[in-house]
Amino acid sequence: MRILLIEDDVNLCKLLQFQLEKEHHQVDLCHDGRDGLDLFLEDAHDLILLDRMLPTMNGLLVLKKARQAGISTPVIMITALGELYDRIEGLDGGADDYIVKPFEFEELTARIRSLGRRTGKWEADNSLHFCDISYDCASRMLYGPGDSLRLSGREGCLLETFIRNPNTLFRRSALLFRVWGTETEVEESNLDTYIHYLRKRLSYVGSRLHLKTIRGIGYQLEE
Repeated sequence: MRILLIEDDVNLCKLLQFQLEKEHHQVDLCHDGRDGLDLFLEDAHDLILLDRMLPTMNGLLVLKKARQAGISTPVIMITALGELYDRIEGLDGGADDYIVKPFEFEELTARIRSLGRRTGKWEADNSLHFCDISYDCASRMLYGPGDSLRLSGREGCLLETFIRNPNTLFRRSALLFRVWGTETEVEESNLDTYIHYLRKRLSYVGSRLHLKTIRGIGYQLEE
């Protein structure tokens, strides 16, 4: 999954990024509260790891503003503030879980797995199904009523995003984040190109799915 880590301890960020990427997650880093909120509001991540004590805007306010904006991405707060009141405040503020520093990495990964089971959003199975298609994430094979074919890496990432979030409208910026990441400079026209490719792939396998353009906003995969 794509994880956003908002934490001002640079050394901890690098350590967690290294460990999470070994678990095959994609990790974006941010060390500032206001910048973290901007990334949070892009709604381009599957999970947020959020510190409470951040420069420019504290983590609790970041979380509250994101929830007020309708962003429902699961959040695990990671913080040194471990008193009962602090934990209650974090959970009442919109966090899905709360872990106190220092912690063992194994505990964090267990909490991530627990959130995945609770939300049903992150399937362990590589085989995804929606409407009349199935997609194997490992082999990047797309199967439909009429045929099958192998997708490119970016086509596969784009399709996986849509299938894991059926009938969800994705803003263009969110898709650019998910498929190309935060570190890559990419023209928005690249996204249009890959949407075009994906439509052709769905047509080739005989699917009745429609990759709908919401003009000025983004795209949605629907029956």
